[in-house]
Amino acid sequence: MKVYYSILEVSKMTNLPSSTLRYWEEQFLQLRPYKNEKGKRFYTEQDIELIKQIKFIRDELHITRIEAIKKELRQNARKTDSRQKATELLKKIRQQLEDIRRHM
Repeated sequence: MKVYYSILEVSKMTNLPSSTLRYWEEQFLQLRPYKNEKGKRFYTEQDIELIKQIKFIRDELHITRIEAIKKELRQNARKTDSRQKATELLKKIRQQLEDIRRHM
């Protein structure tokens, strides 16, 4: 497992444009990727999990205002994390079932 991931790698992992990642970095104080002397960003697993949580809140819970997402992160972090993990697992299972169905 890698320790740091580039913004391009995180963008591909999360299906988010780099511009969104940079914007969220400005909006969410918890999201602070390491920057080298040239300003290149490096994200940790913890950063990526936070990004996935923010994306889940925005896309699955349909909470789109930044302040509302911040509030959801503060108040319901554990619940949101559990729902996010369950949703990810169900999506993987669905994909596997679709793959099986295609091969029948």
